[in-house]
Amino acid sequence: MTADEIKDYCRSKKMITEENPFGDIPICFKLKGKIFAQLYPYEYDYKITLKCTVDAGQFFRMAYPEKVVRGYHCPPVQQPYWNTIFLDDFPDDVLKDMIDLAYDTVFFKLSKKMQEEIKSNL
Repeated sequence: MTADEIKDYCRSKKMITEENPFGDIPICFKLKGKIFAQLYPYEYDYKITLKCTVDAGQFFRMAYPEKVVRGYHCPPVQQPYWNTIFLDDFPDDVLKDMIDLAYDTVFFKLSKKMQEEIKSNL
C-alpha cells in the first residue's frame, strides 16, 4: 500500500482524528484521543507502528520476522503492545488486518458509553 492508501484506510474508520503531535512525522491516527497508528511515510523510512494486543503482536512478529518488530520507539514496558511494520513489500491484506486490529484494540479499551457513541455515529 502507498502512504496515501494507508492514510485513506485509517481515515475510513469511525470517529478518528489525524494529528501530528510530534512534528511532521509520525502522522498519528487516534480514536477518542488514543493513538492506534503512527505512519512514517518517507521512502527512506517507510513504516507504520500499530497498537496491538500482546498475543497478536507476538503472532505477527513470528509470522513476519523480517518485517514486523516490537514498537521501536516505545519504552520496554510498552513494546509488547505495539508493532512496527516495515512496509516495503508487505502484504496489503495483512496490513489492513493489522490496522483493523489496532483500531479495535483501542476501541475495546474505551468505556462502554464511548463505544456506543462510536457505534451510533454512522
